[in-house]
Amino acid sequence: MSDKQDVQGIGQIAIAITNLNQAVDFYQNKLGLTLLFDVPPNLAFFQCGDIRLMLTTLQGDPNDHHTSVIYYKVADIKSFCDDLKTANVSLVREAQLAATMPDHELWMAFIRDPDNNLIGIMSEVPINPAH
Repeated sequence: MSDKQDVQGIGQIAIAITNLNQAVDFYQNKLGLTLLFDVPPNLAFFQCGDIRLMLTTLQGDPNDHHTSVIYYKVADIKSFCDDLKTANVSLVREAQLAATMPDHELWMAFIRDPDNNLIGIMSEVPINPAH
């Protein structure tokens, strides 16, 4: 056994934003994430499953704030996308089948947040085996 410490998971993801109030409204009221707390004027924290998301205005070197695409899992992607449309969120790409696995289908859709960050919406739909 080595003394090396293995990564145990992701504890928090920071998302660069420009307007805290607008971003909080989007992540809370459009995506439906639970707001844990905010620290105006720069920070807000949300719970997303086991992961904490931190919305933050740019601090320090702007090159440190380029974001990767975050994929949010939902149970029913078609219904979720319909709810997004009702909330006036434009889809960059409608929900579509991305891959078929042995036990599920992987569906994906894409939207953008108020800061134009690309957001993936994904759903793993179980395949019912034929009897």
